[in-house]
Amino acid sequence: MDPIVTLTNVRRTFGTVVALDDVSLEVGAGELVGLLGPNGAGKTTLLSLVDGRRRPDSGTVRIFGQDPRTPAARLALGTTPQETGLPPTLRVGEVVDFVAGHYPDPMSRAEVLARFDLTGLTDRQTGGLSGGQRRRLAVALSLVGRPRLVLLDEPTTGLDVEARRTLWQALRDYHADGNTIVLTSHYLEEVEALAHRVVVIGAGRVLADGSLGDVLAQVSLRRVALRSPAPPDRLAALPGVTQVAADGETHRLLTTDSDVLVRELVRSDIPFRGLEVGGVSLEEAFLTLTAAAPAADREEVTA
Repeated sequence: MDPIVTLTNVRRTFGTVVALDDVSLEVGAGELVGLLGPNGAGKTTLLSLVDGRRRPDSGTVRIFGQDPRTPAARLALGTTPQETGLPPTLRVGEVVDFVAGHYPDPMSRAEVLARFDLTGLTDRQTGGLSGGQRRRLAVALSLVGRPRLVLLDEPTTGLDVEARRTLWQALRDYHADGNTIVLTSHYLEEVEALAHRVVVIGAGRVLADGSLGDVLAQVSLRRVALRSPAPPDRLAALPGVTQVAADGETHRLLTTDSDVLVRELVRSDIPFRGLEVGGVSLEEAFLTLTAAAPAADREEVTA
């Protein structure tokens, strides 16, 4: 099956700033992909090329095999950018009906609002919504037309924990129907909770691409946790240790070789207890991968 999204050797600059540098990426039908990266990494620029708001300087971008700037290609596309303007005097139900009128087979107003727990706000003017309510409505609007491809840029920014989990479930349900979702997020736990595939972007390049397990495996680190009265600098001197985080007597070490570290720890006269060895978290992998990329010298363009 042909991929729904294809970027081939894409480069995009803004003046002297390189936002994306020779990026190639494919997203297949039915995938739920999480894009991770620090501010300025190129995530928002990438989405703006996929939804047709911008053109690449070189390389090609295709959705459903077509140029994303083609209106026919965008009929099956839903998107929520970082900043979404809503007419402040229109009511929530009116906004849903207005957007639905642009599609041949939209969801009903009741279905859209129920998915995002907005039914009780049907008659509320959008100007009177809280920031979190506006954000949920913006994401809901991206699904009104039953798009096969949904692009979400930081979809849960400004949401509390309960609202975030409501939105997560709505996206899981929509993805379960066979639709494709690509989202960016600063919340690493969000990508862990939702994404089946993780793409890490840093300094305009793809640094890692694969399943959550694949991305974690790409970082050859293990986490060792223990309790010890020893000072952190003594633990940091053990072989293979790259990082030590201490909270009282609780220490968390990152190491390139946990077997060697544990053997040396046992041989030493360092007192310890409660030893645990495990894989790194997505956050630790993310920080390790992006630390290797050159630091971005600009704020990412978000328009």
